[in-house]
Amino acid sequence: MTTVVWFRDDLRIGDHPALNAAEEGDDDVVALFVLDEESPGVRPIGGAARWWLHHSLKALTVALAEIGIPLVLRRGPARKVVPEVVAEAGATRVSWNRRYGAAERTIDADLKQRLRESGVDAHSFPGNVLREPWTIATQQGSPYRVFTPYWRACLAADEPAAPLPAPRTDRAARSGPPSVPESDELVAWGLLPAAPDWSAGLAARWTPGEAEAHTVLEDFLERSPAEYARLRDVPAVSATSSLSPYLRWGEMSPREVWHRTIAVRGDRATFLSELGWRDFAWYTLYHRPEMPTENLDARFDAFPWAEPDRDVLRAWRFGTTGMGLVDAGMQELWQTGTMHNRVRMVCASYFTKNLLLDWRIGEAWFWDTLVDADLASNTFNWQWIAGCGADAAPFFRIFNPETQQQKFDPEGAYVARWAPESAMLAPLIDLQMSRKRALAAFGEISGGA
Repeated sequence: MTTVVWFRDDLRIGDHPALNAAEEGDDDVVALFVLDEESPGVRPIGGAARWWLHHSLKALTVALAEIGIPLVLRRGPARKVVPEVVAEAGATRVSWNRRYGAAERTIDADLKQRLRESGVDAHSFPGNVLREPWTIATQQGSPYRVFTPYWRACLAADEPAAPLPAPRTDRAARSGPPSVPESDELVAWGLLPAAPDWSAGLAARWTPGEAEAHTVLEDFLERSPAEYARLRDVPAVSATSSLSPYLRWGEMSPREVWHRTIAVRGDRATFLSELGWRDFAWYTLYHRPEMPTENLDARFDAFPWAEPDRDVLRAWRFGTTGMGLVDAGMQELWQTGTMHNRVRMVCASYFTKNLLLDWRIGEAWFWDTLVDADLASNTFNWQWIAGCGADAAPFFRIFNPETQQQKFDPEGAYVARWAPESAMLAPLIDLQMSRKRALAAFGEISGGA
């Protein structure tokens, strides 16, 4: 018998429940990845993410080949493509790890039903979060809206499941499935930028793939999570884990990170809570599927956002605002596809509160330029900063870029590295004036609160 394992945001062979289920059954296996940019509600990935996906699929192809599993690449709506590949492979089973966005859940549920009706055994598995979103609830049975009690409930629950082993390497000696469907050529998908090729900075900063994910994790744990707890807000210091894109693409599972981290000594709680925030973003998206496009706090539907100005937007996007920390962060983002988390908050606060621009516009830029942008975390974090999200920072909490630089980059090393010319620029906007304007705007929707 043949099983089709449908890969999505889980581009690994270790701790892959859907792949392990196929292996336990001793089936022939065909791996499938579908580039679906057509299904209703599915958001096409941004430019930096497309670069990462190309290289991650190259790495996955090699890893699967080493255990005798071919990877089939197809482009099109999953509702159409998956049954086609199942038929071409003569498969009797299909397995995949679950997704939690509304459109993706609709696609998966529809496919599961139609495949089963056609006599194909279809199953889904948990694999991309520490805990399934429906397993944590308040005493009243409703979803949590604030992180701290949510995380407390998670810690009081059972330990996240132990990671599953990678499939047996002796599979490579087998004859393989009797029928392997034709695959697209990865290069034909055009995921890499060409005219111009702006990806040199991404290539200098990142090596996508499962093997590198494990190297990055071990390097981080060797420095110790205790250092992370002490220095994670200092952008000039390499104290963060750099795991976010590997988790976003599922080149390493959060369960692998969790269990490997608890095996080391030192203060692990702060770092592990960041895995909790990642889960909470997916948890919130599951329970509030409108989060990517609608304010979770409905008061903000009436918020008087400023009309976007092309020159202002360009100054923010490319780091020429005259605010050193903002400019450094935005230039780091443009060049490397990432930005230090503390600086992300400062840049997003400046955008939504000093420039008074709609969070959805800023989120769209991050979506296009971050290698780790995912539907849950990107929109959750932008709404959190804007003050309209779940567990939101109060709107009147406005990050002052100058104060933040004095506190977290007092020697100016981070700004000097990424935006040394920023000090010579006139500030795009007066911070005190823009703060007063933001608070007055919030007063309009909150009755003066």
